[in-house]
Amino acid sequence: MKLKGKVYKYGADVNTDVIIPARYLSMSDPDELAQHCMEDIDADFLKTVKPGDIIMATTNFGCGSSREHAPMAIKAAGVSCVIAKSFARIFFRNAINIGLPLLECAEAVDNTWAGDILEVDLARGEIKNITRRMEFTAKPYPEFMAELISAGGLIEYTRQRLAGRRT
Repeated sequence: MKLKGKVYKYGADVNTDVIIPARYLSMSDPDELAQHCMEDIDADFLKTVKPGDIIMATTNFGCGSSREHAPMAIKAAGVSCVIAKSFARIFFRNAINIGLPLLECAEAVDNTWAGDILEVDLARGEIKNITRRMEFTAKPYPEFMAELISAGGLIEYTRQRLAGRRT
C-alpha cells in the first residue's frame, strides 16, 4: 500500500488526551470523533488536514490512557499514517487493530519538517520525503500485521476470514 500526504509534525509525548480530549469520550462514532482530533494541541489541524495527510512526532506518541478513540479519531480525520521515533505500546496495538498504519523511523523524523510531502510504501517500509529529496527505511510490518492493516483492522480482517476471503 502506497500513501502520500503533507506532514503535520509534533514533539514528544503526544498523549491520547490531546489526540482526542476526554470531554468527547462519550462519542463512539468515528466521524464525530474526527471533528475534535488534535484540537487541544493544534487548533488549525482540522481546518487544514486533507485525506492522506501524515502525522509525525518524536517519541512516545499516543501515551496516556488506553482509549481506542485516539487512533480512531486520527484515522477518521483522514490521516493515512503516523510516523514517529516511538509509540506507546497500547496506542500502537489499538492503531493496528483499527487499521491505522504506524511506522517507526527516527531518521525520517529528524529530517522532515511540518508541511513536507511524503510518499510511504507500507509494504517495503520506504519513506520518501519528496520535498527534501531524501529516502528513509522503516521496519516493515510482519505479514500478519500487514494483513490486519490492509483489511482495515482486526474486525474487518475477522469478517473476511469468517466469510472465507482470507485463509
